Amino acid sequence: MMKRITVTRGIKRKGVPKGVIHIRASLNNTIVTTADAKGRVVSRVSAGACGFRGAKKSTVFAAQTAADSAIRTLIGQGVERAEVVITGPGPGRDAASRALCGGDLILGLIRDVTPMPHNGCRPPGKRHV
Repeated sequence: MMKRITVTRGIKRKGVPKGVIHIRASLNNTIVTTADAKGRVVSRVSAGACGFRGAKKSTVFAAQTAADSAIRTLIGQGVERAEVVITGPGPGRDAASRALCGGDLILGLIRDVTPMPHNGCRPPGKRHV
């Protein structure tokens, strides 16, 4: 006889005083991941998960909406202060960080950890359309 297993989506953590917000701004989408101080992911929101499809995912407004949604989940978890880590060259990086600054969260540190090549691999060539 098989045992019945229940699977729960997402982890409900309450009372996390400090968190880390990771913003991954690619050219096609903006992903905002929130974690606690130990690095365990609390929530993940993207522009596509907020209802934007296609080329609208890469807009500034979509990134701002994703950041607002991430702030709401963090405040619901009881987080009071957070650090921000920004990665990627996308158009939503500034809008997402501006939305985080306008929220009710105390931001301690904003870091940009975008990898920059020191004359590494050759970049892709120009498109021929």
